[in-house]
Amino acid sequence: MSETPDIDEIFKALAHPVRRDMLHWLKDPERYFIEQDHPFEIGVCAGKFDQRTGLSQSTVSAHLATLQRAGLVTSRKIGQWHFFKRNEETIQAFIRQLSEAL
Repeated sequence: MSETPDIDEIFKALAHPVRRDMLHWLKDPERYFIEQDHPFEIGVCAGKFDQRTGLSQSTVSAHLATLQRAGLVTSRKIGQWHFFKRNEETIQAFIRQLSEAL
């Protein structure tokens, strides 16, 4: 079994509405990133978030890095592209931990 998620780090990551949107979009990428050419099994290309949010690449990268540090997403580099997926194991562990704590 994986280690217990850092609940404070996750709360910090979830504090920003753009990061919550990103997690929401990653839950159903076929719906929100229909223009992606790569299979969704590898994740969503970071550039697609730039397009969807209208934010700069550096701002999107910072948001994705925050989500990754919290363990809420995983990344995979293929060639020059970075792909991101939800880390469902950590998300479910966080929900269980929160449920037990409150």
